[in-house]
Amino acid sequence: MNNNRKAVTVGIFIFLGLAIFIVGVLTLGGQKKTFEKKFLVKAVFTDVGGLQSGNNVWFSGVKVGTIKKISITGNSHVEVLMSIENKVKNFIKKDAKAKISSEGFIGNKIIVIYGGGMQTPEVEENDVLGVEKGLNTDEIMATFQENNKNLLDITGNFKLITKRIESGQGTVGKLLKDESLVNNLEAAVSQLRVASSHAQQLTTSLSNYAAKLQSKGSLTNDLVTDTVIFSQLRSTVLQLQQVSRKANAITDNFNATSVNIKEVSTRLNNTQSPVGVLLNDEEAGKNLKATLAHLQTGTQKLDEDLEALQHNFLLKGFFKKKKKEKEKQETPK
Repeated sequence: MNNNRKAVTVGIFIFLGLAIFIVGVLTLGGQKKTFEKKFLVKAVFTDVGGLQSGNNVWFSGVKVGTIKKISITGNSHVEVLMSIENKVKNFIKKDAKAKISSEGFIGNKIIVIYGGGMQTPEVEENDVLGVEKGLNTDEIMATFQENNKNLLDITGNFKLITKRIESGQGTVGKLLKDESLVNNLEAAVSQLRVASSHAQQLTTSLSNYAAKLQSKGSLTNDLVTDTVIFSQLRSTVLQLQQVSRKANAITDNFNATSVNIKEVSTRLNNTQSPVGVLLNDEEAGKNLKATLAHLQTGTQKLDEDLEALQHNFLLKGFFKKKKKEKEKQETPK
């Protein structure tokens, strides 16, 4: 009986151990997703920065696989073989890229897959993804050290500026130490305020003036809004232009007349022409007067001779006949 009890107890413990082992294997397999269908893709890096087999692969912030194998190839390149879950295959495109990152600031190294065009075909088994070089921890620390140096330099410059200000050097130091500069600055600010007030008053005056110009009944408002006044003004301008043209024509006529008068005056002053001789030669003028006097005397004598002929008995009948014909023609019918 004791032997049977021992065998049953041993069997129970063995069964419990097997059950715990199976549950543990299933749990670990579920966490590692060992039993899911997967496909392989590759990426070639120049430096993996401590990446190891078994590390995770992420896509869009989701764990989608693990690092299956890391091997060094020629030209100091490292080929990383990734095992990706088959259910995300249609989301990862051929032009997607892979980069090395970390889980947190000092966590394990991981590979992050990102990018890819919507129209690009999905990735296939053993495709090689493009890579992007990321910052490793050493580079980040070097950047922090450089930033610390720059911060120290900036702090030193601030200390130097503060000392110069305290000692009254520079414009700011003089403003803080010299009261006369502060007073001058205050006076300048007050003058600026006065000038600003004057400018505001001028702006207000201009605004009021513009409002008056735009008020109804004013000349400017009528010119802008009343088309009748504008047309009348336009016709007036046209008439003024015509008057100006006529005045120009009259001026041209006056100029031509003055030229003619100058020519006549020149001819009158010319002693070679007959008129010039009459006007300038006194002897010729006296002769002309004597000739006119003789012509007048001859005319009077001719009239007397004609009067005597009319009373001559030989021609008396002829002159009477002429007189009757003339009266007959002058008599109205």
